[in-house]
Amino acid sequence: MQALVVHAVELAATLLSPLGDRWKHTIGVAHRAEHLASAVPVADRDTLVAAAWLHDIGYAVPDTGFHPLDGATHLTRLAWPPRLCALVAHHSGARFTADVLGLTHLLAPYRHIDDPLSDALTYADQTTDPCGTLVPLSARLTEMLTRHGPTSANALAHPVRAPYLQAVADRVESRLSQG
Repeated sequence: MQALVVHAVELAATLLSPLGDRWKHTIGVAHRAEHLASAVPVADRDTLVAAAWLHDIGYAVPDTGFHPLDGATHLTRLAWPPRLCALVAHHSGARFTADVLGLTHLLAPYRHIDDPLSDALTYADQTTDPCGTLVPLSARLTEMLTRHGPTSANALAHPVRAPYLQAVADRVESRLSQG
């Protein structure tokens, strides 16, 4: 295992292991990312797995209350690579929810790139339930809407976020079938 991934596991364990299901989810997403590695270029595989371990650390270091942004900000302060910080900031279509919350300007320092790496991280997250179990995208979206409620920022962003997440899933599944 490369140093980047080892450090990511250590930081994630320190911050998230006290959070119960959040830690189980993170472990599941990281394992899912390992299985999806063939969908990204070889040079990006360690970054994918490290980002999977770190994608939800914002729950443990709340500042704005928007975990993708809080996690990216924390990683930036710790001098993690900018691309990894941006992946955390933008995972799972965070920009759509940030727009609803009025936080888009705070995501601006983190460059979003629609590429296989970003897609694979989002797919790993969106096909892993809160307990770390592999689930279809549709089940994950239903669970998320139920958990957060119909007036949540996630629910308000859902009309634009859900089609994006489906397109991501389609791209990742296509890459996996070709690979």
